[in-house]
Amino acid sequence: MVEKDAGHAMSIPWALQMKAISIEEPGHLIQTLTGAILGCGGWVLSRGANDNGTVNMLFEFERQACVDIYSILIASGLELSQSGHIRFTELCHCTRNQQRDCGTEIASIDLEVQTFPVSASTGVENSPAA
Repeated sequence: MVEKDAGHAMSIPWALQMKAISIEEPGHLIQTLTGAILGCGGWVLSRGANDNGTVNMLFEFERQACVDIYSILIASGLELSQSGHIRFTELCHCTRNQQRDCGTEIASIDLEVQTFPVSASTGVENSPAA
């Protein structure tokens, strides 16, 4: 029975919750991240933004793509929390060291991004031209 439970625990994917900030407009950020994740072979399970500018995305990918996924998150302008960087680094190192055993396992990321519209971050309001 113990061996069965141990095998089951090993089949559970990495499930990470991450927070980040971005100065990108929420709609543009969602489009950019969705395209990049799909381009790396990942799956976007849910995505959306609320009126406060918070973007939520749930996505999965094969662990062998973890360096690519990490890179596209940074390249899209996200500022991950320190915890997010540490956890993603652990995932990448663990995957690289055990590529043969776990490269095709699934990792799941529940990402919350607080966006700050350019108008708020620069103190300039966007107003229609007169």
